[in-house]
Amino acid sequence: MTATVSGLSPFRPSQFEPEVTMCRWMTYCGDPILAEDLLFRPVHSLIDQSLHARLGVTTTNGDGFGIGWYGEGTEPAVFKSIEPAWNDRNLREIARQIRTPLLFAHIRSSTGTPVQRSNCHPFRYGRWLWMHNGVVEGFRELRRDLSMAVEPSLYPAIEGSTDSELLFFLALTFGLADDPPSAVARAVGLVEDVARLHGVPPPVQMTVATTDGESVWMFRHASAGRPASLFYSTDISQVRLLHPELETLRQLGAGTRFVVSEPLRDLAGTWNEIPDSSYGVIRHGEVTINPFTPSSEGR
Repeated sequence: MTATVSGLSPFRPSQFEPEVTMCRWMTYCGDPILAEDLLFRPVHSLIDQSLHARLGVTTTNGDGFGIGWYGEGTEPAVFKSIEPAWNDRNLREIARQIRTPLLFAHIRSSTGTPVQRSNCHPFRYGRWLWMHNGVVEGFRELRRDLSMAVEPSLYPAIEGSTDSELLFFLALTFGLADDPPSAVARAVGLVEDVARLHGVPPPVQMTVATTDGESVWMFRHASAGRPASLFYSTDISQVRLLHPELETLRQLGAGTRFVVSEPLRDLAGTWNEIPDSSYGVIRHGEVTINPFTPSSEGR
């Protein structure tokens, strides 16, 4: 069945408190769907958010974009560009042809590192994808020590210069493939420990999504203050009961889930805010939410 999320109504941001944010991202998992239906058709789609973000101080996210998706084979494909997402004709062209059960999409607003393809999300290593919204404060002071903690066999695979990619490779170093929550907790814990040693203020502001192509893990954490916004969608069967008049909901598969920096539509009962200092897992359409605490274990 071909799914679509067209004809969505605008989201009214007054329902939620705006947060400091640097990028916007979206994850879809469910029945195979055209990337065009996810990226372009919703009224407050990720493409619209690249010009008109509503839950952060950065309204425009025009420092490049990237998508990652799973199709043939075990490893995902990625397409990235330094062009603004709203102005890239190639993105629109390929989005009409990509049909996938799992899509990562990210629009970037740089926090200081160069606008170049290698700094665009999502980042890929083997079968894993990773994307991040946020910042590691004092990254210039911390980068050397954090880089030295990356497993030497992994280090040559780092292509860019962002805090986001380095955080990914720290998580890989600490066992992302075996236990993602523990690996991310250790990576964040290391960043916070190194920051204290350097006298850097509480450094981490993040929402993160990562996947191995089968399950999706999402994280929301800030070393101090409130983390950036992050939401996951309600079970589609429940949303259909709440809104039986919407044809678009009947066209989405039973296991459909979205994770978004900003809701794609204003629809009561559809979006659940992930609590501060929490992580979630999406597996076979089911979502579980758990507390997230940075860890110094094993260092």
